[in-house]
Amino acid sequence: MKLYENGNRIADGAAMMTNTKVTHRTLGSAWPRHFNQPVAEAMNENIKVVGLPAWSAEDQMLAKAIQREVKSKNDTTGMPSKLDEFKAPDAEPRSGGSDDIGDISWKVPTVTMRFPSNVPGLPGHHWANAVAMATPIAHKGVVTGAKVQAMTIIDLLTKPELVAKAKDYFDNVQKAKQQYKPMITKEDKPATYLNAEIMKQYRPELEKFYYDETKYGSYLEQLGIKYPTVKK
Repeated sequence: MKLYENGNRIADGAAMMTNTKVTHRTLGSAWPRHFNQPVAEAMNENIKVVGLPAWSAEDQMLAKAIQREVKSKNDTTGMPSKLDEFKAPDAEPRSGGSDDIGDISWKVPTVTMRFPSNVPGLPGHHWANAVAMATPIAHKGVVTGAKVQAMTIIDLLTKPELVAKAKDYFDNVQKAKQQYKPMITKEDKPATYLNAEIMKQYRPELEKFYYDETKYGSYLEQLGIKYPTVKK
């Protein structure tokens, strides 16, 4: 926050020196995410109970085909057969997604869950990552993950001791050395204009491919694609 304030002061000073005017506004920001350990531990116990989705031979065939297509170096074994090990986050994380859920995590105790609903070992922000979204792989992952979420919500509603632990961690561990201060002010409005022209151009083309659940049992059926379709 101090860097942001210093930048504004420098800009204001330069404007005064050159007898010009300068304005500034925040288009977006994302605080580092800090998730709640007691709730994460409770959710992990529910993950153990629910387990992984039951992948079919067709699911595995498609997953391995996509991994081969993009020459994945990280994973070539298809969909996972065992749960990841539960472990604490890195003391000094070097990467991670930028998301405004980071800001939320500094206002209320927060957790996120990553459940297999996509093929592992693929490059992010890539066409290969979008393939599974129309397949049973994504559907199974989302349904299985929803079971875990529901169980964790029930835990929070029925176990006051879990809520107390979550609040204690939030107040006395997470916020012990750092207090949240948003960069976006009441005067900053959503910069919807940034994507206005792009959406105006492409939305009509996207609408042609919207899923019509009143006519088709699945999106693949609507597209006329046999599952799985892979290269021989």
